[in-house]
Amino acid sequence: MNPQQISLFQSKATDDWQTPKWLYDKLNEEFHFDFDPCPLQSTFDGLKISWGKRNYVNPPYSKIKDFLKKAHYELKEGHAEICVFLTFSNTDTAWFHDYIYGKSELRFLRGRLKFVNSEGKIMNSAMRPSMVAILRA
Repeated sequence: MNPQQISLFQSKATDDWQTPKWLYDKLNEEFHFDFDPCPLQSTFDGLKISWGKRNYVNPPYSKIKDFLKKAHYELKEGHAEICVFLTFSNTDTAWFHDYIYGKSELRFLRGRLKFVNSEGKIMNSAMRPSMVAILRA
């Protein structure tokens, strides 16, 4: 990678990235979500409240471990039945091995997603591939 790519790869300038509508709609059609603990520009902290039964989670990637840990708590306590996560497919990370691998159904997405920024503009392709992790009670 060149220095610009490395800089972009490591950038945490913002966590405000919305799921592409087509992907959310496809997942919602299958799972029938009733709660999103971390919607874009939220007025609440999804880590401090109880979740719904059927949760869609596109976490701020700077807090992904915290949201995965919270999902496991919500499932264990019986508050949630399912938590569907959209994350980068960082299969070499501790959070992947501690909270996803062997504990969820995995779906790796082909190609790179184009997320939507906080102004609703479709952005360039993501720097990393994405996956959907489905955690069930």
